[in-house]
Amino acid sequence: MKLLKGYTKQEASWMMYDWANSAHSVIVVTILPIFYNTVAGYMADSASGMTTWGYATSIAMAIVALAAPVLGVFGDFEGWRKKLFTGFLLVGAASCIGLSFTPMMDFVTPGAAERVGLAVLALYILSTIGFAGANLYYDSFLNDVTTPERMDKVSTMGYGLGYIGGSTVPLVIFLVMNLVGVDMLFCLTFIFGFTAVWWLVFSIPMFKNVRQTSFVAREKGAVGDALRGIGATVREIVRHKAMFVYLIAYFFYIDGVNTIIHMSTSYGSTLGLDSTSMMLALLLVQVLGLPFCLLYIRLSERFGARAMVGAGICVYMGVTVFGFFLRHVWQFWVMAVLVATSQGGIQALSRSMFGKMIPDKARSGEFFGFYDIFGKFSAIIGPALVALTSALAGDVMLRAQGLTRATADAGRLAAVDAAAAPWGILSLLVIFFIGGGLYFFVLPRFLDKQSGQ
Repeated sequence: MKLLKGYTKQEASWMMYDWANSAHSVIVVTILPIFYNTVAGYMADSASGMTTWGYATSIAMAIVALAAPVLGVFGDFEGWRKKLFTGFLLVGAASCIGLSFTPMMDFVTPGAAERVGLAVLALYILSTIGFAGANLYYDSFLNDVTTPERMDKVSTMGYGLGYIGGSTVPLVIFLVMNLVGVDMLFCLTFIFGFTAVWWLVFSIPMFKNVRQTSFVAREKGAVGDALRGIGATVREIVRHKAMFVYLIAYFFYIDGVNTIIHMSTSYGSTLGLDSTSMMLALLLVQVLGLPFCLLYIRLSERFGARAMVGAGICVYMGVTVFGFFLRHVWQFWVMAVLVATSQGGIQALSRSMFGKMIPDKARSGEFFGFYDIFGKFSAIIGPALVALTSALAGDVMLRAQGLTRATADAGRLAAVDAAAAPWGILSLLVIFFIGGGLYFFVLPRFLDKQSGQ
């Protein structure tokens, strides 16, 4: 592959995992919510599918976030990082295989939708845990495969590969099957299973060629010492003022990024947008993802990773405001292009910025465990905030009409949910303002002080 020319075998193999796991990012994160909304339409409970999906996403991220520090500690022991990475990957892939059976289940007859919906949510949560847990160890391998000088380039190219292959090809297959008239439920069954196979097959280079070179020696009592040392690591991060402020800022701004990724199709579906058109728009995001990642690499070499992450935050603020006014499919396409400009760049450069801040590379897993906490806990707050704001706005609108969810008919509820959903999206602007304020106005003072020492 010409794109990987100039990279070492270890760097290329590490980057190929972004190619592998991005199938989950697109298929499960963006197509599954549309299927769940369809199932939710047959449930006796009239709660908005978007609201339920937001809470489910928050639960999955909470589980991973709470476990991340301990998982990171275990991943630093010699020989453990690869084993734990593999275990979480298998959990995620097995969950995708489980999801492949749900579209063929009966969810139309009374009472069946609740069972199928619960199965979808449980498997979604499990697949998200597998995906996020494997990513924790994948991120911590970054210090094993490359040098600080090459970290921005390697990290960003990884995201670029994910866009051009790991997510584009499965999505194309799904769209082709859909457009040629294959039954939609069969399309979903095939693509969820295909996602698991894709994820496993293209992880093989990672299994074969990436080795844990930085580690903590495994001696008697080392596990207990390491777990007791988590508090010391927290204190070390707090003392490292630039790292601490960066993590707080990251906590907020990546919250908005992750929430937009997880909630975009659920939002569009709630507004009544055509699902095929939304999938085509998301395909455009994947096609544009690589060139924009390459652009971020070039611009970060000229202006620095810090400046380009800042640019990404500004773009996402604009996306949030634009999303509030979104009502038509063509606007969803515009929003997709705006997201494509910065989605991969802001995630990749945020990862490499943190990687370069780690003071002890042998404890990369432990530090990335805390990085993962901030990333995953932010993904708890964002979807829950969207869900809560949308639900509150919907209740206010119903009360203004003298109705409740119990007394309103299905048509009225759908109209109210569609009118309330934009307020949920707009609530993310608060999060971006907090994260952006810390990133632009507080972090530079500590970074400048650190560089002057």
